[in-house]
Amino acid sequence: MKASEIREKSHQELLDELEGCKRELLNYRFQWQAGEIRNSAQYKQIRKDVARLKTVLREVELGINTDLTEKKKD
Repeated sequence: MKASEIREKSHQELLDELEGCKRELLNYRFQWQAGEIRNSAQYKQIRKDVARLKTVLREVELGINTDLTEKKKD
C-alpha cells in the first residue's frame, strides 16, 4: 500500500485499516513461531504498512496534512 493511497482514505478508514494490519501481523507472528510460514517478505510488508498508517495518522494529529484533517471533521 502506497502512502498516496493511504492519504486518500478517511480518518475512520485509516483506523480500521491499522487495526486490521495489526491483527494480521499478530497472526503472522503466531504462524511464524509454529513454522507454518516460509515467506517472511509478507511479514515485512505488513510492518511497513503499519508504519505508513501510523505516520499518516500522526500527520493528521499534528495538522501537517490538511486534506485529511478536513475529512476527519466530516
